[in-house]
Amino acid sequence: MKLRSKTAVPLLLALSALLLVLLTLRTGRTEPPAPPVRPASAPQRPPPSAPKLIRNPGTFTRSGQSAQRHRPLRPRLRASSLGAASLEKLARRPGEPRSFHAVLPPKLWIHLAVVACGSRLEETLVMLKSAVLFSHRKMQFHIFTEESLKSEFDKQLRQWPDSYTKKFEHRIYPITFSVGNSQEWKKLFKPCAAQRLFLPVILKDVDSLLYVDTDVLFLRPVDDIWKFLRQFNSTQLAAMAPEHEIPKIGWYSRFAQHPFYGSTGINSGVMLMNLTRIRTAQFKNNVIPTGLAWEDMLYPLYQKYKNVITWGDQDLLNIIFYFNPECLYVFPCQWNYRPDHCMYGSNCKGAELEGVSVLHGNRGVYHDDKQPTFKALYEAIRDLKFLETVHTLCGRIPQVFLKQIEKTMKRAYEKHVIIHVGSNQMY
Repeated sequence: MKLRSKTAVPLLLALSALLLVLLTLRTGRTEPPAPPVRPASAPQRPPPSAPKLIRNPGTFTRSGQSAQRHRPLRPRLRASSLGAASLEKLARRPGEPRSFHAVLPPKLWIHLAVVACGSRLEETLVMLKSAVLFSHRKMQFHIFTEESLKSEFDKQLRQWPDSYTKKFEHRIYPITFSVGNSQEWKKLFKPCAAQRLFLPVILKDVDSLLYVDTDVLFLRPVDDIWKFLRQFNSTQLAAMAPEHEIPKIGWYSRFAQHPFYGSTGINSGVMLMNLTRIRTAQFKNNVIPTGLAWEDMLYPLYQKYKNVITWGDQDLLNIIFYFNPECLYVFPCQWNYRPDHCMYGSNCKGAELEGVSVLHGNRGVYHDDKQPTFKALYEAIRDLKFLETVHTLCGRIPQVFLKQIEKTMKRAYEKHVIIHVGSNQMY
């Protein structure tokens, strides 16, 4: 994708931010205007006549006409037999906005986990904010962090408006490693990053989980990536995106000194997991001839490869799925879109066709000027103010505020962006 003008990106991002602000307004329930008062001198309508009595089905009314038989009452459906959408429809009163999170039982919530240590507080809050802004289903946040950050996470999340906090609940956990040397695990690659390897062991009451790095932004509902769980076959228990799309410019295919998945490896910054399957599976390995449980495999595998792994826990996951490729579902690159997908020329076809679904700003691009587009998207969500429910009639007609902005964005895109990728690229 080539830009015809250097002003294209700021213009489109500014319009997108404005559109986002308007879309995040929650329409409130407003009282209908009171009917006009009838003057005392005005002619009064006659009172309505008493309804005709129906004594029993098949009898006659006072006017002598046959009454219609009453329809038998339908049996009430049990809540356990209904889907999420049906439960929500039953609970919602006429005229109330749709609100999945108000009625879903906890077993249908989305579980989202993140590990944050050091200076990752702001990044983590912006990531969680993007999840709340776009998602429909209620979520449970599992936040693993250092003792010094626990109170600040709790304070910041509780300060969000009620219209947003009712969409999620959060739990904060200490950094813990169930096997091996805790200090060794904590220093592997980046502070606390190895914690993600132990999520199946710690979250024993959670069936499925989406783990993301702190530098991830959701650009569409989390509900959509959660749906990939339905596409797992009987052996798959985790889903990740490839580390790169083109082997000859990928890191693993050029430099790795250990086994890795496929031809380019996998990136663990966005990882969808069926924890129940992970806890019960026996994994093939090259440590012992027989299979090992997840927890029993981690430390021996680390000990075997610790002198040749560069990216820490991600390298260990690549080694695990190298020996167990049938256990992995690979989702497209637009669900873990990183600077690597565009800094050497556009190489994520899914993003070109459908747009980026999950943005992963690794390489610190949110905080420097090497990739301004990534930074601008991060700052747009970071600086977006939460807006409380709009209790006005103007808030009930958002389309009048959005239509021209959408048209302007479309015209700006068509004017400044050439929708053509491929023949003139480096790769």
